[in-house]
Amino acid sequence: MNIFLTLILCSALEGTCSQMWQKNDPFPDWSTCMNAGYIHSKEFMESLGPALINEKQLFIKFYCEKKVNNTDQTKSPT
Repeated sequence: MNIFLTLILCSALEGTCSQMWQKNDPFPDWSTCMNAGYIHSKEFMESLGPALINEKQLFIKFYCEKKVNNTDQTKSPT
């Protein structure tokens, strides 16, 4: 079981969430993924700068999701 982080860029002004991206590297557990979500959100918001954030009223939401690898699945009996 792998846990992946997905981040979504939203505008409160427009009422939309337009950009979504997923981190390619899986996280070993839920806590690590959630902490990374806060860190990546903060870093991205800082890269946008206050002028754009204020103009478009931007915010980031994120979630962690478990995904099963083919190697994690049990084989069905034949």
